[in-house]
Amino acid sequence: MDAAQQEATARARELQRNWYGEPLGALFRRLIDDLGLNQARLAAVLGLSAPMLSQLMSGQRAKIGNPAVVQRVQALQELAGQVADGSVSAGEATARMEEIKKSQGGSVLTNTGQTSTTGGGPTVRRVVREIQSLLRSVAAAGDIIDAADSLAPDHPELAEFLRVYGAGRTADAIAHYEGHQS
Repeated sequence: MDAAQQEATARARELQRNWYGEPLGALFRRLIDDLGLNQARLAAVLGLSAPMLSQLMSGQRAKIGNPAVVQRVQALQELAGQVADGSVSAGEATARMEEIKKSQGGSVLTNTGQTSTTGGGPTVRRVVREIQSLLRSVAAAGDIIDAADSLAPDHPELAEFLRVYGAGRTADAIAHYEGHQS
């Protein structure tokens, strides 16, 4: 890879970090690990070709052009969190992945928290998903729970925040978020 290609890849990964919270290679590798997939299966569930997935992972391509694919990525992130916290079994996860694969984008995501908190601002769900994505890009759910356990004796509210957003279900995080609005 020459210097121009390296620069283009670095630029694409930085754009991915801005758009998706982290480079897609890291996000997709985590989904592969957390959900027990291979790249071909992940591509199929997302509705991408295997070469397109590879280009996104390597930084040869920066953006997911199809909004339905972005929503499937979000649905898989939520599912991975549910598998990690034990609220969804591996068998249930497989069935859910089939539902996600068949979705046109919005049908898998519930409408919980879809109301906007400020006229044209982001939805509660979007804010919560961004917080979850950021925490999960920094550490695995088990590490976040360990950190929460360490903080709990002296900082119970912060520990709760880490558990709910870093390792919990999106619906629980939305309820927590809504419960802490003034």
